[in-house]
Amino acid sequence: MPFFHDQGRSSLRRMYLEAWRKHRESLPVEPVEDQIIRVVLLHPEYAQLLESGPAALDRDYTPEAGQTNPFLHMGLHLAIREQVATDRPAGIAVVHRSLAVRLGDVHDAEHAMIERLGEALWNAQRAGLPPDEAQYLESLRKLL
Repeated sequence: MPFFHDQGRSSLRRMYLEAWRKHRESLPVEPVEDQIIRVVLLHPEYAQLLESGPAALDRDYTPEAGQTNPFLHMGLHLAIREQVATDRPAGIAVVHRSLAVRLGDVHDAEHAMIERLGEALWNAQRAGLPPDEAQYLESLRKLL
């Protein structure tokens, strides 16, 4: 199983590197690549990693070492944006707009929401169940 996990992780990370390369070279991009680029532009500290080539594909990030996984962080940004765009769970778009107004910035709102999404995913994984959308939405509403 680790082989497949590593292959999936490398493939996903390659997509981030490729999107950023296309951006730097002013090449046309696919819609998902455009979304990745928009997230990277909000996190310029990740640009050097995305420009490091194969080294970025294999690196592990461990919370025990105080490291944030930039690929996970960017992926959670993309997940929040997809949830807001589709309003799933129902009501999340309103929470996002309200939180952005309250915090004064969409990016800050996404960061607050990312923490709650991470908790919901961790709890679901630990329980071996799908994420509880109602509980997740309620945790987001508490941010308001």
